[in-house]
Amino acid sequence: MTAPTLAPAPVRRAAFVALGVALVHTIFGGIVRISGSGMGCGDNWPKCYGYWIPPFERMDLIIEVMHRYLAVALFVSIAALVAAAWRHRAQPSVGARGGVWGSARLALGLWFAPALFGAVTVFTGNPPWATVVHKLLAATLLGVLSMAVVRSGSLGGAAALAQRGSTKAVGGATAAAGLALLVVLMGGLTAKIAGAAVACVGFPLCGEGSLGGGAQHVQLTHRVLAYLLVLHLVALVAVFRRRAEPAPVRTAVTVAAGFGVLQVVWAAWMVLGGFPGVVRSLHQATGILIWVSAFITAYLARIAAGRSAIALSQSAIGTADTEVYAVQTAAHLVPDARARLPRG
Repeated sequence: MTAPTLAPAPVRRAAFVALGVALVHTIFGGIVRISGSGMGCGDNWPKCYGYWIPPFERMDLIIEVMHRYLAVALFVSIAALVAAAWRHRAQPSVGARGGVWGSARLALGLWFAPALFGAVTVFTGNPPWATVVHKLLAATLLGVLSMAVVRSGSLGGAAALAQRGSTKAVGGATAAAGLALLVVLMGGLTAKIAGAAVACVGFPLCGEGSLGGGAQHVQLTHRVLAYLLVLHLVALVAVFRRRAEPAPVRTAVTVAAGFGVLQVVWAAWMVLGGFPGVVRSLHQATGILIWVSAFITAYLARIAAGRSAIALSQSAIGTADTEVYAVQTAAHLVPDARARLPRG
C-alpha cells in the first residue's frame, strides 16, 4: 500500500464546513422540537405565512424560520463540497473508489430527503413518527458528511490507512454506532410523545412521583439504552488500548466515550433541575455528537482493518504503483545489461 495522501485543501475545507453546518442544523432542529416551535409557520411550507422573510414577531416563528434558513445554508455548503470534489476528482483520494467525490454526491442527494420530509412533517401536523423519520434522515446525512471528511484524510482518515487494525474492533465500534443511532431516535420519540420527556422525576431510574404509564416506559427505555451505550463506549476505550488498536480509532472512541459521560451529567442535571430548556438542548446536542463520533470510530476501524472502499482503493493504487515501478526499473536495467555485454 502506498503512503496515504490527503485530499487537496479546498476539498478538506469544504468537507469540514459542510459537516459543521449539518451539525448546527441538526442541533437547531432539536431546539425547534424542545421549544415547541415545529408549527411556528403553521402549515405553510416552504414559505412562512406567505413570506420568505416573515415579520419576526413571535419566538416560535423565529426559531422555525431560522431552522429553514440553516437548511438552505446546508445545501449551499454541500453544493460547494460537490463542486470542490468535482474539480479535484482526478486525485485518487477524491475521485477513486471510496473517495470524497462519491460521498459528496450522496450527501447532496440526501439533503433533499430531510428537506422534503420537513414538508411532510408540517402538513401532517408534526406527529411523533414524522419527527423520528426526520431525525433518522438527518442522522444519515451527518454520517455521510463525516465519511466525506474522513475520506479526505482528516479526522484520522489518512493515519488509519497507514496502520493495521483488527476486525474485532470493527464489530465493537459498529455496535456502538448502531446503539448510538437508536438512542438518538428514542430521544426524539421521547421528546415528542406527550409527557414522556418529564415522565421520570428521579435519577438514574424514574423514582417516586413519576407519571407512570406508557410515557414513563418510553422514557425509561431511552435511559436504559443510553446507559448501555455509555458503558459500551467506556469498555471499548479500555479494550482498544489493551489490543493496541490504531491511534485514530482509539482517539475517536475516547471522544465518543467522553461525550457519553457528559451526556449522563446533562441528564442528571436536566431531571433533578426541573427540566430547564437550556439543559434539554445541551442534552440533545450531545446525543448528536455521540452519534457522529461513534460513526467515525466505526468507519476508521473499517479503514484500518481493510474493510472499507477507501482502503481497498488505496491498496489497488499501491499495487499499481508497485507494478509501474517494477516496469520502469526493468526498462532501465535492460539497456545497462546490454551495454555490459562483450562486443562481437
